[in-house]
Amino acid sequence: MKLMEGDHIAPFNLGNPGEFTMLELAKVVQDTIDPDACIEFRPNTADDPHKRKPDISRAKELLGWEPKVPLREGLPRMVTDFRKRIFGDQGESTEAAGGLS
Repeated sequence: MKLMEGDHIAPFNLGNPGEFTMLELAKVVQDTIDPDACIEFRPNTADDPHKRKPDISRAKELLGWEPKVPLREGLPRMVTDFRKRIFGDQGESTEAAGGLS
């Protein structure tokens, strides 16, 4: 909403400036969704970024925004919210989530 109040027209990176590998992210997702899930390794695409650390300096400077929730805390919240939106009251059910717990 703050963007609508200003004259800022360029894009803003919003994310966690802490850098982690895709394997580290996959393990957090695995722990959150299904600890028994298998992580598949595939070759990188030609345009795959080697560095996954967003520069959030514009968002901090112009919007006063910075992340406050760590990934390991925010991801489970997001999954719970998505399940409720998709499955309604059954969102917590393993069966309703297509086997996801």
